[in-house]
Amino acid sequence: MSGQADFAELVRQQAEARTGQEAFAFIGEARDGAAKVDRISYGRLDREARRLGAWLQDHHAAGKRVLILQDQGPLFIACFLGCLYAGAVAVPAPPPGGTRRHIERVVGIVKDSAASFALTDSRHAPVISQLLAEAGYGDVVCLATDALPADAIAPADPDDWRRPDLSLDDLAFLQYTSGSTSEPKGVMITHRNLLANQRAIQRAMGTGARSRIGGWLPFHHDMGLVGHLLHPLWLGAQGVIMPAMSFVRRPVRWLQMVSEYGITTGGGPNFAYELCVQRVTDEQVAELDLSRWENAVNGAEPVRAETLCAFAEKFKPAGLDPSALYPCYGMAEATLLVSGGIPGSRAPQLPVDAAALERHRLEDPTPGRPVRTLVGSGLVRDFDLRIVDPESGRVKMPGAIGEIWIRGDSVAQGYWNRPAETSYAFQAVTASGESGFLRTGDLGVVRDGELFVTGRLKDVMIVAGRNLYPQDVERTVQRVSALFSSTVVFAVDSDREHVVVVQEVRSGRTFDADLPGLVSQVQQKVSREFAMPVRNVVLVRPGTVRRTTSGKLQRAAMRQLFLADRLRPLHEVVDPDLKRLVRHG
Repeated sequence: MSGQADFAELVRQQAEARTGQEAFAFIGEARDGAAKVDRISYGRLDREARRLGAWLQDHHAAGKRVLILQDQGPLFIACFLGCLYAGAVAVPAPPPGGTRRHIERVVGIVKDSAASFALTDSRHAPVISQLLAEAGYGDVVCLATDALPADAIAPADPDDWRRPDLSLDDLAFLQYTSGSTSEPKGVMITHRNLLANQRAIQRAMGTGARSRIGGWLPFHHDMGLVGHLLHPLWLGAQGVIMPAMSFVRRPVRWLQMVSEYGITTGGGPNFAYELCVQRVTDEQVAELDLSRWENAVNGAEPVRAETLCAFAEKFKPAGLDPSALYPCYGMAEATLLVSGGIPGSRAPQLPVDAAALERHRLEDPTPGRPVRTLVGSGLVRDFDLRIVDPESGRVKMPGAIGEIWIRGDSVAQGYWNRPAETSYAFQAVTASGESGFLRTGDLGVVRDGELFVTGRLKDVMIVAGRNLYPQDVERTVQRVSALFSSTVVFAVDSDREHVVVVQEVRSGRTFDADLPGLVSQVQQKVSREFAMPVRNVVLVRPGTVRRTTSGKLQRAAMRQLFLADRLRPLHEVVDPDLKRLVRHG
């Protein structure tokens, strides 16, 4: 294969060499105990991508943004490749799920990307068409790609497809970060970025054409897209994919898939492993064979030492090799993978003083004080790495905590149509004049070549494998009661990610209010809207929440007040583990 082939051309070459070979097994929702499996060969995938690519070319889509609103695997991958085949820019997004948050997110992506087309299926097309029209984007062409017979797409013949004139520096897709629903940011991934990160994944995990790669993460998630869906195609290997909802409803289905299909590489966020420990029975464990799992990837949120230990112990009877547990570090801004361990080697663990770590200092554990065990995220192989003081830009001394800065071919080109934010995040310069670094917003330290991620500078919270912006949760909480005024939400990272809600309750009527009832309403509302538990709600008097002179919430200051136990709550519900950290902080 030519080293200069773009990703679409590389897939075409794979299809020519492996026409009849299975590219993917897409496992549908189980019904009556039997799952429906849709198997798609490299040849079929190429034909469907060329057919849709020809339609996009006929509609002058080259260089334009094309929204992909699909949750069906075969349709999604055909649409994604069809965009690349046409020289268009794919924009994966979650189909609207009915909640206000999902709808706001889709509208925000349409607005930000200035998409010209929306590719979906017949189930979602009416809702999406109506949504686009109501939001003022009725000119976006919405196509249900599964509802049209072959002769209805003009030109319908895959042979009418023409190879676009692409360079490696052309955009392949926009990866929208799962942050603020109202102002999503599209990370600009070129073909060069995508190919570079595929090589990085292969070097880190030792994958090859005989690998079986799979998981359940949504296709608009960077690990689900780049790791589970595109990496098998780059390798010429086989992918096995199941719907995210199948995992959410019954986590054992994920492990049954790993067992039945002999998956060698794939994984999910830390919470997925926790769910399996909690919800998979010993009887179900006895029916599993996890002995072929070489890289049980754990990324997309902080990795917990307790989770690794519990998962290894729980599934040892199923043949799981504890050294297969594979913590790693990555982000959409670096296409996906930044660091990973050595396959077959256990990730190192580093016990440190928890309270000192909250102040971004690395100290040995002190008897009688809370301990946090950091898990190594592996080696940084394909990037230039610097640990930097985020304020001064000075590179920190070895062994000191600082912001993680990286530079390399996998680093994206910036945020779509956001020059100021792109300049700040993607064009960082150290105090010594080294330029072109990505500020990750994450804090870390390197010990013996191993990267340990210790915390974050930015407000974004990583909960259950998703990046959540506190302002989205704050907006939801404020809708609970007319008694509520200022709300502030932040995360505290100890043994796990703790989300804390501090809510002012208006004076005058405070003592007439059912404070425990208000806390319960907050917990229920946030749980419904974001599918996550909130175990820490603190109700306070008006004027407690700090703001800047311009009116911006001071989340970091409120977090410090909470950790220092300097808030005077009217009523609170706080997780006991977090309460112990507050007392010792």
